[in-house]
Formats: sequence, structure tokens, C-alpha cells
Amino acid sequence: MNDRVDILGVKVDAVTMQGALERIESFFEERKPVIVATANAEMLMRATQDEELKNILNAAELVVPDGAGTVWAAHHLGYEMSERVAGYDLAQELMKRAPAKNRRVYFFGSAPGVADKAKIKAEKLYPNIKIVGTRNGYFKEEDEPQIIADIKAAKPDLLLAALGVPKQEKWLAKYKDELNVSVSIGVGGTFDVMAGVMKRAPKWMQKAKLEWLFRAMLQPKRAGRLIALPKFVLKVHSSKQKA
Repeated sequence: MNDRVDILGVKVDAVTMQGALERIESFFEERKPVIVATANAEMLMRATQDEELKNILNAAELVVPDGAGTVWAAHHLGYEMSERVAGYDLAQELMKRAPAKNRRVYFFGSAPGVADKAKIKAEKLYPNIKIVGTRNGYFKEEDEPQIIADIKAAKPDLLLAALGVPKQEKWLAKYKDELNVSVSIGVGGTFDVMAGVMKRAPKWMQKAKLEWLFRAMLQPKRAGRLIALPKFVLKVHSSKQKA
């Protein structure tokens, strides 16, 4: 199922995890640089006020529904969307498959040392995985040519960028053709979770669609950002009434 659902002006693919993996598998085989975006409610809400981000998402080859809010919005607007495809889980599935396909992976982002710890974790979880480079996400504009040169020299098939929204999406879009990596994905806090810097919500909270609450409890600084959630619900409801 490759239908795209319009949520507040952003086209989100109504795919399952399996469907997303199959699409990404085809991207690897085509060997053309593509961007995969993981759209949660916060990202979709931000895109309503950030035209550049909205354009990047709509130009992405695949936009997965990362979050219960995205799935809820699709259903509320009358579309079918059977499940959320969490960016963290998608990244793990791709890394799990990488050794058998001899694929090379690059970790870019998070605080100094975090990507290195995430690399160690990945090597334990996925024996024989090739993490061909790491680079933290703290850099200035003048550092970018060297970062690009390092990534190009490492020749990854999969680039995971954890720079936060919308920086990761904008950075990947800006340098997509120059980097020429088959698949690039903005993965937010994935390395933090892998490195043990940040916990992920327990399974019962994930199933109850309460990951947003868990993050707010762990990171009170995020509370202000979570105001976007009720605003998102109201905006989606309003867009339905206008349709």
C-alpha cells in the first residue's frame, strides 16, 4: 500500500513497517540518493509554519507515519493507515538487515561521544554490521566541508542523521546529491536511546500511545514543545471541517 495521505499539507505514506522496509530495499537497489523522513505530530505541526521543511518532506521519496498522532490524524481525516512506523524501530530493522546485505552504515549526530557509544551497541546487537564512520552533531558551518568529505570517503549505503527536527531534514536535503548516499534518514534521538543516554518508553506506554508523555516526564524542557500536540489535534480537526 503506497497511498499518500495529506496531513496539514504534508504527504505521508500510509505504509506498514514491512511496506517501508520493502520500499527502502528498492531504494538501495536503485542506488540513487533518497531521503526517508519520519513524520510525527510535532514535525507535521512545524511544517505548517516552515515552508522549507514542508517542501523537503513533500520531496522525500518516503515519509513514514512516526507517531500515534500521525496515524490518528489520517484516520480522523478519513484515510486508511494501519500502523505507526517509529523511526527508532525502522533504523533498528535496517541495521539488523545490513550485515547480510554487506551494507555500510554511518552515524552522524547527537552530542560528542554518543554516536560512538551507539556504534558499540549496534555492533553487539547486529554482529558483523559495518559502521563505517561516526561524527557528532555539534559543528559550525565552516566544519561542513570536512564532514561531507568524511562521509563521502566512508562510502556508506545508509546515513543515519540525528540532528533534531528540522535541522536533520534540511541538512540532508541540502547535501543529498553531493553526498550521494543511497538512503539518508533523520533519526532524532535514536543514538541517545542506543547509547543509554535517554530511555525509551516502556512497551505498555508505546502500545497505549503515551510515548509523548514519557518523554515529557524524562525531559521537562520538552513540555513547551508538547503544547504542539493539542494544537495539532485542533488544526487537523479544523482542516477536516474545511474540506
